[in-house]
Amino acid sequence: MLHRRAWLLHLILIIASLIVAFPILFALVKATQIRSQVLSPSLIPGTAFVENVRNVFLNANLLTFMRNSLIVAAAVTVGKTTLSLMAGMALVFFRFPFKRVIFGLILLTLMIPVEVLIVPLFDVISLQPPQTWADFSEWIRRPDKMLFEPAQYGYGWANTYWALIVPFLASATGTFLFRQHFMSIPRSLADAARIDGATPFQFLQKVLVPMSWNTIGALAVIEFVYVWNQYLWPKVIIRREELQVVQVGLNLIIGTGEGVEWGYVMAGATLSLVPPLLVFMLLQEQFMRGFALSESK
Repeated sequence: MLHRRAWLLHLILIIASLIVAFPILFALVKATQIRSQVLSPSLIPGTAFVENVRNVFLNANLLTFMRNSLIVAAAVTVGKTTLSLMAGMALVFFRFPFKRVIFGLILLTLMIPVEVLIVPLFDVISLQPPQTWADFSEWIRRPDKMLFEPAQYGYGWANTYWALIVPFLASATGTFLFRQHFMSIPRSLADAARIDGATPFQFLQKVLVPMSWNTIGALAVIEFVYVWNQYLWPKVIIRREELQVVQVGLNLIIGTGEGVEWGYVMAGATLSLVPPLLVFMLLQEQFMRGFALSESK
């Protein structure tokens, strides 16, 4: 009876796994077919995978799009993890007024949808900065302008990597994860480091970071995948094709015409899964341990 239950459970899990993985398997099969086969209901693998991959790299600039996504995702992952690490340390080991209020405000940012921030963020990023100090000082001295024209000046970062990286360096989720992790670390370690003459940066580098590799790995996986899959913000702020990210690039490959080479598109979609998959495989152990530790607290 137990053997039959185990067999039935494994069968259900296999079917569920195939259902979840079907879109990936479908894209992989279609990436191996020629155009006439792609538009047919056939799910038999073809022999055109190498040709589709070569064409999507040479004719559709997929390599450029993946390079841009890799630069942006790596920069945001490193920057966001570093800032979250330091913010979590400050909220746990430092004493300053209104610490709990500040932490509450940080958590409130999780309730603001990204779509709501698109228009004001676009203004701040795309508008040009003041050309002279006199223009900026005049704007500062006019409270009515600051109140009713808050987006008169910006950073002028449209069509640059800065526009894709800087707005996403702060993370309420990462700050929360590190704060919860640091709260489980005995305060006696901080007192001992202070007695030994360690600076806050040395305490962070030699004590907190070695004890936080699992949380760092978990957050790095989440942030890399999140940034790699971004579509809306790069579509809005980037107008130069050579600076676009891979998700928007795949949409550019599709285009608007009727003669879409879906074999190229499926090959590109399949190849775009490789970098986040590699990151997950490299940090899988830290990812699982990080969330296991979070659940056990």
